[in-house]
Amino acid sequence: MMDDAGSNYLENVKKLFRYYKTLGDAALERTAEEGLHWQFDAGSNSIATIVKHISGNSLSRWTDFLTSDGEKDWRDRDDEFEDTIASKEELTALWNKGWQCLFNAVDPLTDADLLRTVYIRGQAHTVIEAINRQLAHIPYHIGQMVTLAKMMAGEGWKSLTIPKGESKNFRQVKFLDNK
Repeated sequence: MMDDAGSNYLENVKKLFRYYKTLGDAALERTAEEGLHWQFDAGSNSIATIVKHISGNSLSRWTDFLTSDGEKDWRDRDDEFEDTIASKEELTALWNKGWQCLFNAVDPLTDADLLRTVYIRGQAHTVIEAINRQLAHIPYHIGQMVTLAKMMAGEGWKSLTIPKGESKNFRQVKFLDNK
């Protein structure tokens, strides 16, 4: 059992990142290759561009997380919003590469790291602030991915959480299972 706030926070962060990755994984798995490139209109993003952005952002933010600015010189953010990925396999590999970079940086963090200063675009953040920034940013975009996947699936969509209209049943089952 965790007996300090820092350890509890880090364990929770790791669980949340892994949970949101599973939601994104499911959106990718449930979307046919051609659907990954569908855009509502010219000003919106496809699942493919959202994945490129999440991965590019993660690679930039989490590479040398404690020792270099989170906005790397090599990052081409504008390219992240160009649909240039050729296949679902390539997109999935890019998705996993971004997540692996994140986990490689977050998993070894300790309580002693939480108040250290890191920089993002030249702005100082504590490690906690930088993590929280990513915990807001990445799920925001994963929600977009899930919405697009759900729109393409239509009536065939199987909910990733509690299905609409099933909350009461879920609570009854959940509470019975916990007793």
